[in-house]
Amino acid sequence: MSNSSSIDAAAAHAELSPDSTRTRTLTWQDPVPVAAAGAAMAGLDYMRALSAGEMPPPPIAVVMRMQPIEVNPGQVVFEGRPGEEHYNPIGVVHGGYASTLLDSAMGCAVHSTLAAGEAYTSLGLEVKFLRPITRDLPVVHAHGDVVHRGRRQATVEARITDPAGEKIYATGTSTCMILT
Repeated sequence: MSNSSSIDAAAAHAELSPDSTRTRTLTWQDPVPVAAAGAAMAGLDYMRALSAGEMPPPPIAVVMRMQPIEVNPGQVVFEGRPGEEHYNPIGVVHGGYASTLLDSAMGCAVHSTLAAGEAYTSLGLEVKFLRPITRDLPVVHAHGDVVHRGRRQATVEARITDPAGEKIYATGTSTCMILT
């Protein structure tokens, strides 16, 4: 049994099969100062600043190739670009990609309802996978909608669709705790 990491294994295989090897370089900014600046803003303003590119995206958005493209109070739409770098051993995009995209759309929908100084954290996440996502689908949309926003908790749901909204690939629900 080998103790090499997946990075080491990919590098070793790159030498054996350079024609099928791909690389990707990532660039991101320190997320802590950005989050601190966002905490001082109303959630809707912060989400809109992220969506407009006025603030750097969180590193997870860079790694997962996703971003908010529409932000309204209690509603956020994310665009995701699933690629083969998100593939699992069975040859489709890993369910964690869909889960992360759904969790992001739902969390940001809740975030869009927060006052300056308020925060949230996810208490639970449930995902249902309806269709496989593959590299042949260049863009997906995750629509997050707050179902109920109380003083201490919010309930939210989301769905991943093709850009036209004709096919649903996954759905999710979450409960978030509001922190003051």
